[in-house]
Amino acid sequence: MKSLLNPRVQLGLGAAILASLVVGAISYRSMVASTESDRWVRHTHEVLEKLQNLLAEMQSIESSYRGFALTGEESYLESYRASKLSAEHGEASVRNLTADNPKQEILVPTLERLTAQRIQFGQRVISLRRSTGLAAAADAIRRGPGERVMDEFQGVVRQMQDEELRLLTLRDAEAKRRLGQTKTALILGTVLGLVIAMAAGWSVQRDNSRREVAEEALRDSEEKYRLLLDGVQDYAIFMLDQEGRVASWNAGAERIKGYKADEIIGQNFSRFYLQEDIDQGKPKAELQLAAAIGRSEVEHWRVRKDGSRFWANVVITAVRNSSGILLGFSEISRDISERKETEAKYRGLLEAAPDAMVVVHQDGEIVLLNLQAEKQFGYRRDELVGQMVKNIIPEGFAERLIADGTRTAAQALAQQIGTGIELYGRRKDGSEFPIEIMLSPLESTEGILVTAAIRDITDKKLAQEETQQQQHLLQLIIESIADGVVVADCSGKFLLFNSAAKRCLGIGATNTDPDQWSERYGTYLPDTVTPYPSDDLPLVRALRGENVDSTEVFIRNAEVPDGRLLDITGGPLRDEGGALRGGVVVFRDITERKKSEEHLVKTVGELKRSNDELQQFAYVASHDLQEPLRMVASYTQLLAKRYKGRLDSDADEFIAYAVDGSTRMQGLVQDLLAYSRAGTNGKALHEISSEKALNEALTNLRATMEESGAIVTHDSLPTITTDDRQLAQVFQNLVGNAIKYRGAEIPHVHISAKKNGGNEWIFSVRDNGLGIDPQYFERIFILFQRLHGPREFKGTGIGLAICKKMLERLGGRIWVDSQPKKGSTFYFSLPESGK
Repeated sequence: MKSLLNPRVQLGLGAAILASLVVGAISYRSMVASTESDRWVRHTHEVLEKLQNLLAEMQSIESSYRGFALTGEESYLESYRASKLSAEHGEASVRNLTADNPKQEILVPTLERLTAQRIQFGQRVISLRRSTGLAAAADAIRRGPGERVMDEFQGVVRQMQDEELRLLTLRDAEAKRRLGQTKTALILGTVLGLVIAMAAGWSVQRDNSRREVAEEALRDSEEKYRLLLDGVQDYAIFMLDQEGRVASWNAGAERIKGYKADEIIGQNFSRFYLQEDIDQGKPKAELQLAAAIGRSEVEHWRVRKDGSRFWANVVITAVRNSSGILLGFSEISRDISERKETEAKYRGLLEAAPDAMVVVHQDGEIVLLNLQAEKQFGYRRDELVGQMVKNIIPEGFAERLIADGTRTAAQALAQQIGTGIELYGRRKDGSEFPIEIMLSPLESTEGILVTAAIRDITDKKLAQEETQQQQHLLQLIIESIADGVVVADCSGKFLLFNSAAKRCLGIGATNTDPDQWSERYGTYLPDTVTPYPSDDLPLVRALRGENVDSTEVFIRNAEVPDGRLLDITGGPLRDEGGALRGGVVVFRDITERKKSEEHLVKTVGELKRSNDELQQFAYVASHDLQEPLRMVASYTQLLAKRYKGRLDSDADEFIAYAVDGSTRMQGLVQDLLAYSRAGTNGKALHEISSEKALNEALTNLRATMEESGAIVTHDSLPTITTDDRQLAQVFQNLVGNAIKYRGAEIPHVHISAKKNGGNEWIFSVRDNGLGIDPQYFERIFILFQRLHGPREFKGTGIGLAICKKMLERLGGRIWVDSQPKKGSTFYFSLPESGK
């Protein structure tokens, strides 16, 4: 009792009591904080559990209405109603549990809206299935917003889960800090308790009991957190202190990096970096960036325990307490080496391809593309990656990739893989162009990827259109020829067979094999009685590719019962290598001509006109009438040789010559009649105005002049004795060429004439066009010689040759003076008083 009354003892006892009170208060506060931390940890786990349950119920709702849409069984509706009710309860629980978190409160309305949309969409599908049937329900599932709503819903759930995991990390760190404070206070209390053990024993015992309760709660919280993180196998998740030392380690980190927890905890995380990155200070820089802005995300090489490298996606997040004090960092990393290798392999293959290559995910999103695709569509790579393929191929492509509720993506692609698909692409500037696509699928960890090889077929389409136009034009030209034209390949199949040939041979001839001709069609020598030998039929020989020169035969069959006397000319059709591809035949029905000739001979015999002039006329009539036929035959043979089994830009030129031969023959007959009437030794010429002939030519060229804006001027032109029609043709050809072969300027053409002494006029046609190299001066007047390709300038290449022929026949000549890019002047001469 005296001791107790001693002031020092009292002071010590008072100090002990005061210290015990302070220690007790601190311990109590730590215990309350630990209990509160444990409650919040449990609260976080409950929120995560409710979110997961809500996600499962939404998936169950989707499965139920899809199942009912496909089967119509009512059992799916029971599951749908149960899942709907559970989802509504779960939604209310999440709303209540997250009411304390402003960030979560922002997301809850979105979650509720998406839940309601999902339920409404399911109810709509059920109603459609009941009222309309499977097809309407399936179409609603395929076209409806179901998948989009589900994706948004999952995104919101993931955001809320991420927020809860962040809070869980913060609360765990706070609990550890509180536990440290508690330990400090208990140590201090223990020291004081040793000094005043008797006085403060009961207080120490009580504090120890509370400490054990708090530590047990903390260990329980840490165990739950560890189990949660260890359940994540694909991500390395661990904590770092402020200096970058590893403070925790999950199973995913052990699998990816190769370290066990006891090997790495306490070590600096810089050992995961390459040595050159460490030398450059990247580990510290990434922590500083995360501390400054809250988060750092990079992709770079990381190193495993065994020294091997892997490409990692790394997210470092700063962890702070409620006061904003930095507690450390969390790191979440993932091994993406396989994805990088796949991308590198694809990129190498794509860049080596000559065509545009685009890799598209089965949902229509562009994953990769090569340089050719950038050039072809006019986009930069970063503008297209991640965009939908419909942006560059509006119709037809994405529909072949995207699966719907009734078929998989593989089934959607099965009918298209390996076949060329012709669609239209759209460039960045909005212009569209024809393309051909070849699809090739590849299974990947991200689903089905489809590689599309895309080729611009604009030139191909233009070539096809040009070929079709040429074929159509060729057919029109062939049909316009009065003579029969037949072209066959080596098998005897007729490639061309115009109407004149059908009239002469009969329509059935188009389906008759040449080997069977002698059996089905009577072919006779010109006497119409003696049959040709079956192995020597001129038409058959010509169709087989043999040369047949102006041979007369008589044809009679069921379709041509009266028979036709034909003049046949034919030759081989060869390809570029000289190989025989078939034959071409041109023949003329000379039945009426023969009758006329016979009648003429009979008349001449009756009248006994034996003077020299009449004999000369008969000779010309019997001999020169063959010349146009020979021309048709020779140019048609040239057509066959030049085409060699295919059509090209020269076809219309050769056919034009064949038509010209027929026309010339008619003109020759008229000239012969005029000659006989005139009684001269040549063609009757007339005094004409060359200026009038020029005006006639300009009238024919009016459309061309208006289209080009050409300006044509002329001096006063003389009156001469010549053929006005042929002079007009010469003017038309020369002025037309001057307009056609113009340069960048508006065409200017000037025509003048001057007398060259004596009895000759020199005409000139001057232009400001492309000009001609002197080395080609002689060549341009040769038949079919062109200085430009048919795609640059349309034409046959015979205009100047015709001018030369006409002028020489009229007693004149033609020549040119020119320099490249300095225009040309064509000169021609004609006698003043005719030939």
